[in-house]
Order: sequence, then C-alpha cells, then structure tokens
Amino acid sequence: MIKLDELDRKILNELQRDCRQSLDLISKKLGVPKSTIYYRIRKLEDSGVIEGYYAKVNPKVLGHEYFTVTLVRAKYGPGYHKKVGRILASVPGVWAVYYVLGDYDFIVIARARNREEFVKNILERFIDLDEIERTNTITVVEIFKEDNRILFHNDESVEEQDL
Repeated sequence: MIKLDELDRKILNELQRDCRQSLDLISKKLGVPKSTIYYRIRKLEDSGVIEGYYAKVNPKVLGHEYFTVTLVRAKYGPGYHKKVGRILASVPGVWAVYYVLGDYDFIVIARARNREEFVKNILERFIDLDEIERTNTITVVEIFKEDNRILFHNDESVEEQDL
C-alpha cells in the first residue's frame, strides 16, 4: 500500500477533476512549483497509483443505455476464479467483473444498446460457458451515481511516506 502525503492527495484530486489541465495551472492552484508537480506526478505514475488517463464517455449518448448487473455462480475447482474471471472480462460489452464471496462468485456489470443485444452478445455467452452454473441478471432502470474517482479530503489522516 502506498502512503500519500497532503500534496500527493491534492494533485490526485486535481487530476481526477480534469486530467487535461496543464502543470502550470495545477502549480498555481496548489501554490507549488511546476517542477515539483511534474516530479510528484511521475512518481505517482511510476508507483502505480496513477494507472492512466482517459476520457469519460457518456454511454447513454452513444446508445448504450441497457445497463445490467449479473450475478454469476461458477463451478468450483483449482484456480477457477481467475480462469472464469478472465473469461467473463473478455466478453465485449462487459464493463466490470468482481470476484465476490457469498451465494454468487462474480458480479458482472455490462452495457448494451438494448435487451436483445445484451441477451445475444453477453448473456448467451455466459450461459454457454461450461464453467458457469447459474446467472441472475438485474436490469438497472436509473443510475443516480456512477463515479470511480477516489477523492481525498484535507482532514483525511493518511500517513506520509516517500514514494
């Protein structure tokens, strides 16, 4: 686990708000030299804290309005969770795959243009897998929040450590 200091947290907050903003702007906002911002971002990238930068695309605007959560029960066996997890993750339209504990083994979140596309291109592929025992799909009607950022607050007590 990487420990972040206050400046690292502030830089991450700024990048998560808008990763296209210039180093000059971040430097001015945080009152820190541009070279320090550059150095810290490089360290955060090199340590794996920052995995990449991407555009947040609105799936609804692009016609991918059918959003599902599928609970998957898989057949047990040595290393089954890694094998099944990789297979589920490789299906086009699958947005996220989580290995979980409980009555089901995986939670799979997927997007499709409509119900027919979901059934044909995603659900039927799950059903055809020998490694899958059962699925239970929930259709999402309305999304109230969807945000994968980790925003840090100034009062958050995080131990400092050099990256």
